[in-house]
Amino acid sequence: MNIFSRWREGLSRTSKAAFGQIASILGTSEITNETWDDLEALLIQADLGIETTSSVLESLKRIARTEGLIRANELTDALKRELRSRLITPPALGFSNKPTIVLVVGVNGSGKTTTIAKLSARFVGEGKSILLGAADTFRAAAVDQLQVWGDRLKVDVVAGAPESDPGAVAFNAVQAGIARGVDIVMIDTAGRLHTRFNLMEELKKVNRVVGKALEGAPHAVWLVLDATTGQNALQQARSFKEAVNVSGVILSKLDSSARGGMAFAIQRELNLPILFAGLGEKPEDLTPFDPDAFIDGILTNN
Repeated sequence: MNIFSRWREGLSRTSKAAFGQIASILGTSEITNETWDDLEALLIQADLGIETTSSVLESLKRIARTEGLIRANELTDALKRELRSRLITPPALGFSNKPTIVLVVGVNGSGKTTTIAKLSARFVGEGKSILLGAADTFRAAAVDQLQVWGDRLKVDVVAGAPESDPGAVAFNAVQAGIARGVDIVMIDTAGRLHTRFNLMEELKKVNRVVGKALEGAPHAVWLVLDATTGQNALQQARSFKEAVNVSGVILSKLDSSARGGMAFAIQRELNLPILFAGLGEKPEDLTPFDPDAFIDGILTNN
């Protein structure tokens, strides 16, 4: 399946729910105030957020004036350009440090542990050696889940006793990664509610402990956000960014969401690149984020 087909399929819910209707608004009729009102309603419905929607509409109105656009369908290409300009092209993942320490954070239910497993499968497939740290010690199922994936992928998992200190597990994982000379150590952290002060403080502690185990670590902090939560994920993201200096976002369950527009709000308000997106259940469905394929997928007229 070519990359655009995969993204169109994965984004079909978002497209059908809102973006796909844009084609009917931007028909051959003349541009009127009603055109702008309808477009505004659809963009907000698609979860772009009010600020991003207002910014896009202002730009489109300016383009319509300066280029003398009269027909609504003449706005289609301009809309694509405006949306694309609001997405950051994700940086290449260099993994220049050996080991590269990646802290993976997010709230319960975001798909964090499953995402780590899918990332592991991807990196193993690229020939990299991986070690996993099961620092979500308060949820026994998370440790078990990671261990099952580790066995399946033939990737070692460093774990502690149930309810043991997550900082100690993270420290041990980093030390083991150094001793074994692996390429990447990914550390699963407890799924915290961003409103729970003590849990966020503990996450900061894990972050500090990792830095003590290896100077300069963690080299990346990836935040897993559930795309089905839409704008509600933004407050989570702000809290995590303040706590542990998040460097990139992974959108899980994008195929299950009609709220793909949240990608624009994340980039506008947080200025963080989206690194990967979940477009299905299989490991290979966790796909590097492709802004052009994303725009094509959401604007496909179903």
